[in-house]
Amino acid sequence: MVRGKIEMKRIENTTSRQVTFSKRRNGLLKKAYELSVLCDAEVAVIIFSQKGRVYEFSSSEYQAKQEMANMVKKIELLEVSQRRLLGQELGSCSIDELQEIDGQLEQSLRSIRARKDHAATTTSGPGNEQDHAAAITSASR
Repeated sequence: MVRGKIEMKRIENTTSRQVTFSKRRNGLLKKAYELSVLCDAEVAVIIFSQKGRVYEFSSSEYQAKQEMANMVKKIELLEVSQRRLLGQELGSCSIDELQEIDGQLEQSLRSIRARKDHAATTTSGPGNEQDHAAAITSASR
């Protein structure tokens, strides 16, 4: 069966145009993948739909490498933040950073004490008044 030649003009019916776009987009991305695999070529395709959606294909691992580098940076920043909260590596901190860390630690301490008090009051029964008094005394230190 021979396919008819399609006239290259804008498709007026929006539903038909969207279906054609979707099918041709998938075909183009498939061709790009095949070209990269068969010919060992670096291929990149970026498609913008009428509604502004972006569809992309890249045969290289560039995007994965970029994401991995970003994740490594985030991990390093979190580790530095954790060490600072534990009191390590404070020599390089500015006064503003030290005040921010101090505020975070005070807030954490208040939260821990509140949780401890709540746990002590919910677990204390009629025979645990001494334990409850000891918990309140230690929490207020």
